[in-house]
Amino acid sequence: MMHEVTLLINIAVTLVVAFIGGVLARRMGLPTIVGYLIAGIIIGPFTPGFVGDTEMISQLAELGVIFLMFGVGLHFSLNDFWKVRSIAIPGALGRMLITILLAFWLSRSWGWSITSSIVIGLSISIASTVVLLRVLMDNGLLNTQQGQAAVGWVVVEDLATVLILVLMPTLADTSNGFDWGGLGLTLLKAAGFVVLLLFAGTRLIPWLLMRIAHTRSRELFILAVLVIALGVALGAAELFGVSLALGAFVAGVVVNESPLSHQVGADILPFRESFAVLFFVSVGMLLKPGSLLASPWLAAGTLSIVLVVSPITTFLFMWTVRQPFKASLTVALALAQIGEFSFILSRLGREMGLFTEEATNTIIATSIASIVLNP
Repeated sequence: MMHEVTLLINIAVTLVVAFIGGVLARRMGLPTIVGYLIAGIIIGPFTPGFVGDTEMISQLAELGVIFLMFGVGLHFSLNDFWKVRSIAIPGALGRMLITILLAFWLSRSWGWSITSSIVIGLSISIASTVVLLRVLMDNGLLNTQQGQAAVGWVVVEDLATVLILVLMPTLADTSNGFDWGGLGLTLLKAAGFVVLLLFAGTRLIPWLLMRIAHTRSRELFILAVLVIALGVALGAAELFGVSLALGAFVAGVVVNESPLSHQVGADILPFRESFAVLFFVSVGMLLKPGSLLASPWLAAGTLSIVLVVSPITTFLFMWTVRQPFKASLTVALALAQIGEFSFILSRLGREMGLFTEEATNTIIATSIASIVLNP
């Protein structure tokens, strides 16, 4: 019973502080995301007063990532991605490579090891899907050509994360050489999951939704949607070893094939918005403000790569492939941030002993600053 009460207290306090932070942010003309992040810092373990359960809130925040990725899958069809493939695939991979090289040079000049420098480069090379979607939605750009290009771009980066997560253990332990077998197996599992869901899921899931709709029970329909979003995401992670976010995204793409996709989008919206708030609060809770005073120039250099070099690289690529100026600028600015995948990679790097608390806090601070400034 005490555990349940603790859970309720954490949820209640988190939502109340986030609500106050969001209202104050809007009063100041700032995005509500800023208020949620500050709320996280306030109830985090590194500031006085009430301290939220970081692990508990982080797990709840995973639901926000799942619902957000499921939502974007509902609005992004395979045909749309195919139309922007010539921009998204080379652009995303090229931008990641340049970001990794610059971060590697900065970290090495700071005295870090080769493996640590590679990991921080990987961590800041992937834009936040959650932040990107929120910015595009707030500005009414999600369904525009440049919005679809930006989403396609970040989807490629999310797919690249699967490969990066496989490479991480290899970077931590190079005594036995590169694990090509493990790499191939993980990529094979990810491909198997996508193929299975796209071919079998596109027949089963829309049929199931139609059958549930015929019962004329809205409760059952909403429950079916939640089961599909969470079930596919968790199944993808447990059975195929891919990320929850990627699993939820592919589930949304499949549901998009159903004639009821608009109703699904309307029903999932309250869950998506509520749990997204918990995600942003959980990000703010990770920051240890005092640690930034020890290495301000490192944080400034990392932030410059994310906010200056990265968008310039993106804009130049878009301009090179003859995209309109406005579309090029929109995609460049929308991708000038890092987020949830950066936290996953930095945490994994810390657990494997690839870098210290200084690096972890640098990545978190860079992420928070980029999320605040990006909108």
